[in-house]
Amino acid sequence: MPEPQTPDDGAIAATGAGAAMDLATSEAETLDKGPGAGGQGPSDKPRSLWSDAWRDLRRNPIFIVSGLVILFLVVISIWPSLLASGNPLTCDLGKAQRGSEPGHPMGYNQQGCDVYTRVVYGARASVTVGVCATVGVALLGSVLGGLAGFYGGFWDTLLSRITDIFFGIPVVLGGLVILSVITSTTVWPVIGFIILLGWPQIARIARGSVITAKQNDYVQAARALGASDSRMLLRHVAPNAIAPVIVVATIALGTYIALEATLSFLGVGLKPPAVSWGIDISSAAPYIRNAPHMVLWPSGALAVTVLAFIMLGDAVRDALDPKLR
Repeated sequence: MPEPQTPDDGAIAATGAGAAMDLATSEAETLDKGPGAGGQGPSDKPRSLWSDAWRDLRRNPIFIVSGLVILFLVVISIWPSLLASGNPLTCDLGKAQRGSEPGHPMGYNQQGCDVYTRVVYGARASVTVGVCATVGVALLGSVLGGLAGFYGGFWDTLLSRITDIFFGIPVVLGGLVILSVITSTTVWPVIGFIILLGWPQIARIARGSVITAKQNDYVQAARALGASDSRMLLRHVAPNAIAPVIVVATIALGTYIALEATLSFLGVGLKPPAVSWGIDISSAAPYIRNAPHMVLWPSGALAVTVLAFIMLGDAVRDALDPKLR
């Protein structure tokens, strides 16, 4: 009986090698096709911190609501005539302390001025002070704190002692002393005062963030390759240390708006004929029993504005802080 023919070892090896090569080629083609071509390829390139933060913010209802409120405030700050056609400085004493009536839903104040018009125009001062003061504080504090944290040594010690001195100054008391001698009716003295006393907080945050970032391996590698201090600071350290500064500055923006209203209420912030929620609250406070609407409307607008910016800051903090993920 003839013996069955079996392939030799060489044929088996050749067949196995060919199958392995075909499998490898098939997998490579599948990977090259990518997800868009129906393959099981790898995902897109890793997203950065900022892209991840933006993706989380778009899904956060708190960010959406606060962002819409802030967008509305910005629009009426730039174009208040879109909502209020009257003049906030036009008053009629014959209508003083009247309640709401057709065309004037919020009534009149003690001088007969339309409360609705003044509330709309008052948003401009609050938003301008909050945004400009926050930008100034963030820039000054980031530069001083970043340089101190990056170089260390004598300048770090000097900045730390100066920061401690400014932290010991009460904000409201400092405003009463400094702004009481200024007679300007514009927002710039208030903005300058907030920057003067607000930068130490941002500087301390920036200093700690830079100290942490400059110890990372990629910064040490750049230093070993001969990168200059300016290149390491601008290209490697600053982009990875700016997130905490943005979070703190965004939350502080609402605080600065409340501070402006407080100083205006005390009579040292914005001064008439400037239109401000703090001025209106201060002038209407003695009449709160007889005409509470004069206080409630500007106070409500101020509360909503501060709350919107604080909610925005909380949403940004949740998106940028990896520890909260």
